[in-house]
Parts: sequence; structure tokens; C-alpha cells
Amino acid sequence: MDTILVINAGSSSVKFQVFSIEGEGRLRRRIKGQIDGIGSRPRLRASGVNGDSMADRAYPIEAVPDVAAAMAIAGDWLRHELRIDPIAVGHRVVHGGPDYGKPVLIDHGVVARLERFIPLAPLHQPHNLSPIRSILAAFPALPQVACFDTAFHRTHSAVADHYAIPHQLHAEGVRRYGFHGLSYEYIAKSLPQIAPDIAQGRVIVAHLGSGASMCAMKSGQSVESTMGFTALDGLPMGTRPGQLDPGVVLYLMSEEGMSASKVQDFLYRECGLKGLSGVSNDMRELEASADGKAALAIDYFVHRICLNVGMLAAALQGLDAFVFTAGIGENSARIRARVSERLEWLGIALDAAENTRHSRLISRSGTLVPVYVVPTDEELMVAQHTLSLLMNRPSTNPRQERVP
Repeated sequence: MDTILVINAGSSSVKFQVFSIEGEGRLRRRIKGQIDGIGSRPRLRASGVNGDSMADRAYPIEAVPDVAAAMAIAGDWLRHELRIDPIAVGHRVVHGGPDYGKPVLIDHGVVARLERFIPLAPLHQPHNLSPIRSILAAFPALPQVACFDTAFHRTHSAVADHYAIPHQLHAEGVRRYGFHGLSYEYIAKSLPQIAPDIAQGRVIVAHLGSGASMCAMKSGQSVESTMGFTALDGLPMGTRPGQLDPGVVLYLMSEEGMSASKVQDFLYRECGLKGLSGVSNDMRELEASADGKAALAIDYFVHRICLNVGMLAAALQGLDAFVFTAGIGENSARIRARVSERLEWLGIALDAAENTRHSRLISRSGTLVPVYVVPTDEELMVAQHTLSLLMNRPSTNPRQERVP
């Protein structure tokens, strides 16, 4: 059975999924797993097709100090215990910069170019690249594919793509990229089956999770996004502030004496819901908290979402549907209700019972703007792109090497 391994590596976890390749290029998810707690309390967990547990193992801290070690453990488990020998590996890579507008087969030159974007996505890019380097070093003949969160937004017009700065900076790559593109691409491809009457219309998708953004789509393509040059912009997130006056950064450096690296660490790790609440970066903990600052953080999150909906609706010149997705969007009925209540002026009317049940369609029958909850699947998009590139590349023997 031919399989594709999908890897989504973060700072303290490596998520992986295995897809089998079936007739006519169809993919079937076989295994879903992760190693989390890297450097603190490492643990391998994995489940099969029906959600049945396949592994649940704890490791000593020193056994899994970094992503490379986690990859070695996951690879050993897949290879030796399950006899899985993928014909290719697909990776989610957050930033493709100006160079990459579509998935690409990886070589050392691609890795070198992607390393240039580490300062633009310091929470993600270094960790996305770590397993790529490990596999390249140990198994250079095994095809690897990078799939970019920025690629889906390359359909933006010039006015959506530029900042009001000299053109030379835009030519150097200082532009509005947008992120969470694999999630938005999955939603765009799913809507024709879920809601064919609005799939080609004007749709706002709210990807609300620890990282949060929104995308305005028309005819299934990205028109505008709340994120820009880096993954700091737009909505407040778990530990990132979202939209921020650049003067605040100047103040931190000139008046607080913070270096550029200190400011970067502060903005990526100490702000957002965590900084505003002083309680947590986790929406579940904030919703359960009686602390007034936790309530303020939730209020602020909802407020900024609704402000940005107005901006995106203006970019679309109207609105035909609204979609919630990602961790908070898929699971928090309370946030969905509060956002929808604030958007009644757009023609949104929520069905409270359907919202509580986490139904696919949660708006009232006959409402002007229907509201959907669509679970996203970035890993499936990576697998599909990997298979497509593999099928269209010059004929080679991808089984010359085995995955680690």
C-alpha cells in the first residue's frame, strides 16, 4: 500500500498523519498522531481510522530534547512497528515569501531560500524546516513537498498586496502575504459540496484558533486577509497582539529600551489573549475564568473580529455567507453566538439550538447571510498537494530511501 506522510512541526510538538493512496488518486487517512511536550514531558500519541488508540507512550525529557529527536522516534515507530514506508513526505510551511506561490518539491536550495523567512514567522518557520532538514540529510532521495500557508493569498490584487511604502521595499518582499492559506483552501474546496449555492459567492471565513485570522473569498479565491507581512497582524491571538500601531514598537524600543529581538519575543509570546487577560492564552480557560481581565480579553477578541468583518465585507462589496473554522471557531458556541449577535446588521441571525449542537448550518432558516461551521483539514490539503506534485514530476523511483 502506497502512503504519504504529512508533517506539521511546531516548537513543542510534531503532528503527523499517514494517508494511503487509493484508486484514481484518492487519499484515505490511516493514522493521526503527534509527539508533544518536546523538551518537557514528551509523549507519543496516535490513533487509527476509527479513532482507536494505536500508541500512547511517555518518554524521559532527555530522550526528546528537540524536533529532530521527536521525528526520529515517530519515524522509528512508523517504520519498524507499523511497516509504513511512505513514497513521499508533505510539510506545512507557514511562510513562502515572494518566491513560492504554490507547493514545491524540496531540495537544499529551497530550504536555503525558506530560511530567509524565519524572521517573518519565528514561531513557526524554524520548526517547519527542522524535520525537512533531518529527512534531507538522512534520506535525500525521498521526495518532500513544502506546502505554504501564504500561497492561497497570491490571488490578491495589487491594492490588497501593497503597503503604502516605497516600491523598492515591495520588490524586496515587504508586502501583505496573508496566512492560514491551507485552511482557507480546504474550506474553498469543501463549500461546493456543503453549500453549492454560495460556494462561488462572497464568503468570509473566520479561522479562529491560537493563531487567528479571517479571509474574504470570492469565487473560491482569496480577495483580502486580516494578516499581512507577518503572522502578527489582524486579529488578537493566543499570544500575539494582532493589529498594532507601529508606534507601539518604536515606544518599546526607545522608551522601554527593548532590543529588536526582545520586541519580537514579546510580540509573539507575551501579548494577545495571554497578555490582555493575565490568565491564559487558551480560550477554554478564559471562558471558565471568573477573572474580570479574562472577560475583557474575550470581549476584545469578539470586538476585533467584528470590526474586521466590516473591513472584509467592504472588500467583497457585500456578503453571501460566513464560515467559522479552526479550534475556537469549531468548538466555542459562545464565541460564535457573540460574534453573530454583533453582526446582525449584516443579515446574520443565529439558530441558538443548532449552534449549541455544533451543527454544520447554525443560522436560522431563511436568514439573509447563512452561517456555517466547517472543520478544517490542513493536513489533507498537504497530502493532496504532495500527491499531485508526485504524480506530475519526472518518473523516478521514490522508494530508493525510507522515511526516518
